[in-house]
Amino acid sequence: MLTAWTVSCQAPEESKTADPLASLASLEWIDLSYAFDSATLYWPNNPTGFELEAEAEGMTEGGYFYSSYSLSTPEHGGTHLDAPIHFSEKGQKLDELRLDQLTGAAVLIDVSELALVDRDYRIDTAAILAWEKENGQIPEHSIVLFRTGYGKFYPDREKYFGTAKMGLEAILELHFPGIHPEAAQFLAEKRKVNAVGLDTPSLDFGQSKDFAAHQVLMGHNIPGFENVANLDQLPASGFYVVALPMKIKGGSGGPLRVIAGVGRL
Repeated sequence: MLTAWTVSCQAPEESKTADPLASLASLEWIDLSYAFDSATLYWPNNPTGFELEAEAEGMTEGGYFYSSYSLSTPEHGGTHLDAPIHFSEKGQKLDELRLDQLTGAAVLIDVSELALVDRDYRIDTAAILAWEKENGQIPEHSIVLFRTGYGKFYPDREKYFGTAKMGLEAILELHFPGIHPEAAQFLAEKRKVNAVGLDTPSLDFGQSKDFAAHQVLMGHNIPGFENVANLDQLPASGFYVVALPMKIKGGSGGPLRVIAGVGRL
């Protein structure tokens, strides 16, 4: 992986002499993940949330401290990854995702100015092209992150989802931004991105009935990151993302620890 870093992120003449470990050490690493706890947000109709139960905690007869816990969580909640199988019958399962899909150079497209005034805003191709006009074309195999600004509401359910209700009746009252399916198609076919993420509960906007952005991206075996944290700390480009989920065999998604390295790549 370190060799790949040197080849992909440095000029050819630099790659012969640069120390990849020094390059990594020089980066500022930013945690883009929310902690999993009792406040973790899940889709309103999820019957359960995150649970951590102590199996052992305290001083032992041997005179030393010992603790061990069991955990339970739905696949999709908190900062997590949607594997392509989530919305594509022939899509990759969680344990089938390649590491190069989940690590690499990334860009941040900030649409918060529009999203924060329209809870039903859908990120369109025009927003992507406007970003490219200022920053250059998104390179192939990039990880694309969208900042809607809704991360500032997490974990306030009402402000984040648009409703404080739970259960099936809450689904009709969900209002938060997402990705327009045409923009998803553009990223998949014209920019050939590796992964897409954002700071909302879903790749699709809250009022979606068919989850079309999910269908498009996952139909191209592109995983999605949802409930991504701290996107306000990232630049428009020039950073590296590592997004490694729990490796659940056959899973459609799972808890995600995603970080970004900012600095000279």
